[in-house]
Amino acid sequence: MNIASVHPLPPHIHYLNGHLCMEECSLEALAREHGTPLFVYSQAAMLNALGSYQRSLAGREHLICYAMKANSTLGILQTLVRAGCGLDIVSGGELERALAAGVAPERIIFSGVGKTRHEMRRALAVGIGCFNVESRAELDVLDSVAQEADTRAPVSIRVNPNVDAKTHPYISTGLKGNKFGIAHEDVVATYRHAAQCRGLRVVGIDCHIGSQITQTGPYLDAMDRILDLVQAIESAGVPIAHIDFGGGLGIDYNGDTPPAADQLWQALLDKLETRGFGDRKILLEPGRSLVGNAGVCVTEVLYLKPGEQKNFLIVDAAMNDLPRPAMYEAFHRIVPVAPRQDAPATWDVVGPVCESGDWLGRDRTLAVQAGDLLAVLSAGAYCMSMASNYNTRGRAAELLVQGEQVTVIRQRETAADQLRLESLLP
Repeated sequence: MNIASVHPLPPHIHYLNGHLCMEECSLEALAREHGTPLFVYSQAAMLNALGSYQRSLAGREHLICYAMKANSTLGILQTLVRAGCGLDIVSGGELERALAAGVAPERIIFSGVGKTRHEMRRALAVGIGCFNVESRAELDVLDSVAQEADTRAPVSIRVNPNVDAKTHPYISTGLKGNKFGIAHEDVVATYRHAAQCRGLRVVGIDCHIGSQITQTGPYLDAMDRILDLVQAIESAGVPIAHIDFGGGLGIDYNGDTPPAADQLWQALLDKLETRGFGDRKILLEPGRSLVGNAGVCVTEVLYLKPGEQKNFLIVDAAMNDLPRPAMYEAFHRIVPVAPRQDAPATWDVVGPVCESGDWLGRDRTLAVQAGDLLAVLSAGAYCMSMASNYNTRGRAAELLVQGEQVTVIRQRETAADQLRLESLLP
């Protein structure tokens, strides 16, 4: 039995007359017109996910900054910026993408552990809203760069609260063994130092404990630790204007049950009120939870390769298009675009890249033939943004759908596109 029949599809994806559709668009028709592999995103799904955050924070001073590392395609950024989002960036390249998407610079938050002097100078020149600083060394370099520019950099120090997010170790960021943030016990001294730096202006405190979090408990634990620190920092004479709780809320990949954003934030806001911090400006940096379930990757079945121990279903999408299974052994649901009534078999769905790690799904029950189309679900986050040209494969085209309207937001990359910046030896 196909997994789609036992686990409901996301609301914006449905079968109509035996064909899988996103909103009002046939995925088969889109694939035939634009080729495969093909990423297709639902604008309604993104806006509905954002709306859950916006409703929970209505009436409070806040800023929701989309963590654009999840998917930084300009059309995605524009969709969320026009709906009221700021942007959370982690590189100079993302800064340029953010500006190209039309976000106001003061609604940009610059996170990440390895900002360069050049990136700092550029961010100061355009007037971003805040730097989330992750080490004492970075703090001192930013102070120096800001003084050279005769300005003061707005800073928020990222705290590592040593809270277990109960997620994959590669995407856990709030434990002592992770590279992120300043250790809980060093935070007050670091704030005292920052307040004395002539090139810095302390504006907030930041915390982000990981990604694909499906429980409320880790957020509540982290909030308690952060609020304890705010009390200690302000007792040391350094005021904190905003509290940045990061992002990390998970999505449903395979029957996962993360809390809805509005339910999560009601619990967190209740704690803020109880602790006496209900008047503080709140910053959030959601990424995956806004775009993850909004996207699918449509891929064509190339070959069926039955074997003694495994049956392999070879498709034209690969680990360069969908890196998460190879990197994290992550699960993505895979469903037929036009289901067959044939007897199903169990397959490992694999791509054409020359690596044994190039797989998209293991032990999937599917009734398929060569030439059929499959949809890899929940492909809106950390797929295209992590895509590569391994094996000199061009990156896929991307489409954004709104009802019946379709917009090409990235053209398919050609071999000529990849070779353009290279030079032959004389």
